[in-house]
This record gives sequence, C-alpha cells and structure tokens, in this order.
Amino acid sequence: MGKNWIDNKTVIITGASGGMGKGVAEKLIKEHGCTVIGIARSEEKMKKVVEELGDYAGKFSYRLFDVAVEQNWADFVNYLNENNIKPEVLINNAGILPKFSKFQNYTVEYIKSAMDINFYSAVYSIHALLPLLLESDSPAIINVDSSAALMTLAGTSVYSASKAALKSLSEALREELRGKCYVGIICPGFTKTDIFRNQDSTDAKGQKMLNMVSTPCDKMVKMIMNDIKTKKALGVHGFDAAFMNYFGRVMPVLGGRLFSNVMKMSKLPLFDAVFKD
Repeated sequence: MGKNWIDNKTVIITGASGGMGKGVAEKLIKEHGCTVIGIARSEEKMKKVVEELGDYAGKFSYRLFDVAVEQNWADFVNYLNENNIKPEVLINNAGILPKFSKFQNYTVEYIKSAMDINFYSAVYSIHALLPLLLESDSPAIINVDSSAALMTLAGTSVYSASKAALKSLSEALREELRGKCYVGIICPGFTKTDIFRNQDSTDAKGQKMLNMVSTPCDKMVKMIMNDIKTKKALGVHGFDAAFMNYFGRVMPVLGGRLFSNVMKMSKLPLFDAVFKD
C-alpha cells in the first residue's frame, strides 16, 4: 500500500464511541497508523472501543464531554496545549436524528438541542481547534453531514435544517481555507447504526423497510475512508442519498413532494406523527 497523506496523523473524531465514528477511528489506526482522540459521552462505550482495538489500543485515547457545549471545547484545547498534543485532522461526526414529526410538534427547546448537536458542535470545534490545525503541514476538517442536507422531506424540518446549515458552513470554509486546509463534506444516506434510537416506532415492518434502504455501516465506513484518502470535496453515499442529491438539484420542489408521498403511502408507524392529524 502506497503512502497516503492521512498516514500517521493525529486525528480528533467526535461521536467515536459507535457507528461510523468508531469504524473510521479503527480504520485510521489500523490501516494508516494514526493517533486518534475520540470524543463522546459514554465511558462504557469508549472502554469497549479500547478493548476491541486490542494491540492497537495505544494509538487511541478518549475524552468524555458534551460536544454541544462551547466551554467544553475551550477546556479541550487547554488539555491539548498542556499535553503538547498537535491535532492535524478534525472529523466532526457526532449527530442525532430527531423523531420524524411535523414542525409544530417540536418544542423550541427540542429544536435548539438538535441544532446544538448537529450544527453548533461543529461550529464550536472548528472555531476552537482551527488555529492548532493550521500549524500542521496538511491540516484537514471533515464534516460528516447527511443526505438530509441535499433535499428536505416532510417530517425532517429540524434535522434537515441542522444538516443544511453544516453543509453551508463547510462550503464556505472550503473556499476560505483553500490551499491552507482540506475541508471535506460527507453526506451519507441511511446507514445501519443506532441513529434511529430516538424514533418511537420499532415495528417489524418499519425496521424491515429501514434495513432495505440503509447501507451497512462497514460499507459506509469504507466509502468515507476513500473520501478522506482522496481528499474528496463532497462525498454522497448510499442509493437513497444519490436519489436525493439528484432530485434535490434537478427538481427540488417536485422531488421533495415525491419522496414525501412515498413516505406517506408506506403507512409506516414511523411516519405517523408526520401524516396523521
């Protein structure tokens, strides 16, 4: 395997305790010799990551804090400086999928919480870490976004808004930092992780449909890693994401209506709060 720019880098990954974040961390460590600092809130899950890394565990450390709190990032920068740790790559992966529902069913507090995790956590991390990242010879910021940033569907107002904001921020940074720092945007479609943990519906039919349209996590991790290794500006992965990307550009109004009608016709309990009065 030839040398790649990501080899032996010091990488910070949010949401590293499971799913895609955990998978990317493992690939970076095992295949590229990276030193990874994972950020999450569950020490139990982080200890499991360390255990599963086995002989590679020395390349992984973790910090436990809520990424949606700005002060936590200032404290984290102090920790890095005090320990003479020079981060070179930041991967913003943490995120939540709010329940599918009509906009008026969300409380303002719930909306703020989703925006804090899906958007402001990246604002805080980039703002705090950018000066340190730019000290590297090949700094990088990779924001794991969502297909929801490409086209908005009924019942996803809050999630799509938070992910569209992240996409717009990333696009501006990509130009502002051109030639100084690689900025990548990755928009996965539905992936087989625990992101549906906040949904009320766990009926067999709904789970079967979600499994049909979802990309296996290990496959998604491979595609994300390819984006990182090739410094891709925008990665869109999963057949559902590809369709949303196409219709979102070619026929944004009718496309959104078409996809929303498909959700409605499925009559899945998962979407009851969206289509039932």
